[in-house]
Amino acid sequence: MNTTLSTLRKHHVRIPSAGVILRADLTIPAGAEGLVILVHGSGNSTLSPRNRLMAGEMHRRGLATLIFDILTPDEASTDDVIGPLAFNIPLLTERLVGTTSWAQQHKDIKHLNIGYLSFSTGAAAALAAAAAIPQIQAVVCRGGRTDLAGEMVKRVDAPTLLIVAELDPVGISWNEKTLKQLPAIKHLSLIPDTSSDFDAPGALEKSADLAAAWFELYLRNPIKELQ
Repeated sequence: MNTTLSTLRKHHVRIPSAGVILRADLTIPAGAEGLVILVHGSGNSTLSPRNRLMAGEMHRRGLATLIFDILTPDEASTDDVIGPLAFNIPLLTERLVGTTSWAQQHKDIKHLNIGYLSFSTGAAAALAAAAAIPQIQAVVCRGGRTDLAGEMVKRVDAPTLLIVAELDPVGISWNEKTLKQLPAIKHLSLIPDTSSDFDAPGALEKSADLAAAWFELYLRNPIKELQ
């Protein structure tokens, strides 16, 4: 489905979650057929050009997006992508669960099936939250630390796509182990000729296309509704 981008409705919102207020950008295409929540393990997700690129592909496929900063501005100023908060998976999961609850109650999007598009340590939080929330219909982890989700992976019923860089042997190892543990529909895709930064020409675009196709399939035709 191609969506005219001029029909996008954009909202800057504040989300109460786990005792803090998180900044977020909600974008809704006309006739949206699903909601993708973007989950990163660090702050400033709303300002990330990479997240914007990924979200743009979702919009072109008729999917709404919610990009939120999983850390507060104060937390983000004292932490970075390899800091302790970014690896506090219980904290990240709690905030993602709270953000999901907010989305499930928002008048403009509460009717939409929800999927998680996750990166880095946010992938562990996405898998843990999907294990805890049966309404989650699809999960995509790109370059994710899926190993940090632990035993929660075995409880994920949502169809899950793992996207890893071909030149990232450590990341491949983590995600291959996760793939074996996932009990439901699952797939591992390698992006050729790129490292863990996905900095090769076209690598981000390819991963965005794979993710959007996965969400198109499983948010519009939820497996759980067919069972």
